[in-house]
Amino acid sequence: MSSSSSWKEKAMAVPNLQSLTLDQLKMVKEQADVELSLLQDSLTNIRTAASRLESAANALRDLSLHPPGKKLLVPLTASLYVPGTLDDADRVLVDVGTGYFIEKTMAEGKDYCDRKINMLRVNYDELVEVCSLQTLSA
Repeated sequence: MSSSSSWKEKAMAVPNLQSLTLDQLKMVKEQADVELSLLQDSLTNIRTAASRLESAANALRDLSLHPPGKKLLVPLTASLYVPGTLDDADRVLVDVGTGYFIEKTMAEGKDYCDRKINMLRVNYDELVEVCSLQTLSA
């Protein structure tokens, strides 16, 4: 059973509300509100990650258009850049998470970004569906 189907089943599992006391109903509502908030946070995180990957994919496309020897600014942090010279635009380092980088060709780097973006879109769509079900059952 996939994790998305278990989320869907959980979102659709509604207790018989008529048999619950007022305190139990309040607890069910609070739990549903917490779960919905967590799902919405997950949606925001997925959107942020997809946006960062799209920026990286665009940067790779832009980088591939520049000839070797091109002067450019290299980001060291989000707000600190240093001047540099493009040496080899065909090889890039891809951040695969937790501080690990893998050297790939430009095409492999673009493919990696595109696959991750597609995966995040699928996850986003599944979470939107779960949020909708959770909202209906709340």
